[in-house]
Amino acid sequence: MFFFLKSLSRSVHDDEEPQEQPELSKTDGGSNDDDLCTSLTVWRKSLLISCNGFTVIDSNGNLVYRVDNYIGGRPKELVLMDGKGNSILTMRRCKNLRLVDTWVIYGGELGDHCTSEKPIFYVKKCINILHTNKSNVLAYVYRPPSDKRYAYTIEGSYSHRSCKVVNEKKRVVAEIKRKDATSGGICFGLDVFVLIIKAGFDPGFAMALVLLLDQMFS
Repeated sequence: MFFFLKSLSRSVHDDEEPQEQPELSKTDGGSNDDDLCTSLTVWRKSLLISCNGFTVIDSNGNLVYRVDNYIGGRPKELVLMDGKGNSILTMRRCKNLRLVDTWVIYGGELGDHCTSEKPIFYVKKCINILHTNKSNVLAYVYRPPSDKRYAYTIEGSYSHRSCKVVNEKKRVVAEIKRKDATSGGICFGLDVFVLIIKAGFDPGFAMALVLLLDQMFS
């Protein structure tokens, strides 16, 4: 399996120029050097046969993130883990707003009762009935407790694997790009794509946004 992942990673990144891989920990995308970025290969498949999920590898074929969802359909909770299986972020559907697909993001792993836990972000799907000039907006990302001013917008088309995460300063901090690659006669299509994270933006948080886009638009 990991041999296949390394081959998949090389096939996706073969035609990309070598890039510096900075240590990312912030979530504000505040770096002025847009040339520094991290490129990850996202595979829309769990490593476990009995699960749905995602597998994320870097340009060297190393496993960096994984999602193993035992429940099919529309789960109420998603957990993003690192390569060792440690929980990084937990995402839960908001029960209060039934008309709008809204998710709450928590740090780490939560138990059955999370009333004492404080969310770090929540993501709301954009419902554009009037088809205004903002029709390319997919979702808004807010920092609690405010819901009047968003911290990020996600624009583009997830179904075409072409999205951008834009901060308050209109700066692109992460991108989802389709990658048509063929390895060993297998065409990856939409199940394999590239997540590019600009310096200063947390790659784990960027991957969490990918998971929520998949729930909202798949």
